[in-house]
Parts: sequence; structure tokens; C-alpha cells
Amino acid sequence: MIEQIAAFFTIEMIYLWLNIGVIPFWLILIIFPQSKICGLLVTSVVPFVILSAVYCYLGYYFFISGYDFDYNFTLYLGLYDLRNLFEAEAFLIMFWTHFLAVNLFCGAWIMKDSQKLFISKYLVFIPLIITYFIGPIGLVIYWIIRMFYAKRINLLD
Repeated sequence: MIEQIAAFFTIEMIYLWLNIGVIPFWLILIIFPQSKICGLLVTSVVPFVILSAVYCYLGYYFFISGYDFDYNFTLYLGLYDLRNLFEAEAFLIMFWTHFLAVNLFCGAWIMKDSQKLFISKYLVFIPLIITYFIGPIGLVIYWIIRMFYAKRINLLD
């Protein structure tokens, strides 16, 4: 049974499911931010447990496949080593899973924080879309919007 699951969930299939799988969470986050389903599914631990399970599965899959995880630490040696590391399919898919999880976490935080400060969901729409594609820039745009609504600059929040 495990072999059948592993045969179906190739790296390409996991990549496809990851990309399609986060879209409903983002749509709920953007379109229905104040609904119960958003609170239960998106701003809770549910998507992160799912993405963590995928990450663990990938780690296990590459571990039994003989992937050298020590090689991952070469990313700190220089840009050339980082570029070589991204050529490894194992590192690339694990990085992509990490990227999707962090961006979704940032999007959920933006939504929860905007609700706390009573910022319009229409105003938060653009930072959320940008966070989906380019996480840090969306966070900065939201932070700028947040400064006007909070009427203060707080670097520790």
C-alpha cells in the first residue's frame, strides 16, 4: 500500500498538489476573511499541519532515497553553492513547501491583524495578493497601511 502511494505521489505530482492545494486557503482568506470557515481552516493550524505532513513525507522520501542532507548546508557558503543546491530536486521541492507555508502564515497573520485593527478587507486585498506571490513585499505594504490605521509605528508588534 505504501508503495502504491509513493508511486502516485511523485515529486511532480506533489508539486502540482501543493500549488493547487494552497489556492483554496488563499481564496477563503481573501474573499471570506471574517467567516467561521476562515477561522477554522485558514487562520488555524490546519493548513500548516497539512504542509508539515507533506514536508515530513518529503524528508522521509528523500532520506530513504539516499539524499545527502549535509549538502543542504552549502547554501551558506556562497551564491554559486546556493545555485547548485537549487538544481537538486529534493531541495527545490522542500524549499517550495517551506515557501508556501511561510507565505500562507504571513497572509493569515495579515488578515488576523487587520481584523484586530478594523482595517477594511478591500484595503488588505492588495497586500494579501502580493504576499501570495512575493511574501516580504506584501508584508511591507501591509505594514505601511497598518501604520495609518494604528496611528503609530510599532516595530515590536
